[in-house]
Amino acid sequence: MNEAAPALELRGVQRIYTSEAGKLPVLRGADLALRRGEIVALVAPSGAGKSTLLHLAGLLEKPDGGSVFVEGRDAGALADADRTAIRRDRIGFVYQFHHLLPEFTALENVVLPQMIAGRSRSAARERAMELLRSFGLAPRAGHTPGKLSGGEQQRVAIARALANAPLVLLADEPTGNLDVDTAWVVFAELLGIVRQQGVAALIATHNPDLAARMDRTVTLRDGRVVGL
Repeated sequence: MNEAAPALELRGVQRIYTSEAGKLPVLRGADLALRRGEIVALVAPSGAGKSTLLHLAGLLEKPDGGSVFVEGRDAGALADADRTAIRRDRIGFVYQFHHLLPEFTALENVVLPQMIAGRSRSAARERAMELLRSFGLAPRAGHTPGKLSGGEQQRVAIARALANAPLVLLADEPTGNLDVDTAWVVFAELLGIVRQQGVAALIATHNPDLAARMDRTVTLRDGRVVGL
């Protein structure tokens, strides 16, 4: 681990999709660095490549060119097992839809990723309850997702993403399915906990008011990352 290096860095990242119409370059040499404790908004029109950038940053896909570094390590040079370990232990994901496991309680949904990472059940439950309490969800810990409101479901999803104390949090429209008032509350809670834990966060949003609450804003222009 190189603490002097950015938590996450993209260098010259390229992504090209192939269709019947030919090759479609989405990213054409994207550069981006996130420092620990920094929260960056990614604002760009639909189809500009926001989700693609997040997938590459989260090691869910491999770039067609360029490199993705996590704590100074070139993820492209790692074996698949090592990339999987980084995704599990160092990167948290939040999506527009919560993707909670419907048959498990809120508590169990936050416990499971920790146990997969090797934490004991008792330690995982303690960490899960700590996170749920921070979101005001302790009284709802025993409820399954179907018995939670949309805002509560997304809070649980954020708690799950933070369960393994990731270095990097990647969020794709995390409040996109919520009403305006609930979105503001959930977003404020997300920012507060991310800042408290010193996580480097990249949050895609269409909402300029939410983006203004973050440390800086970037967009995608002609397949490259530029500041706003």
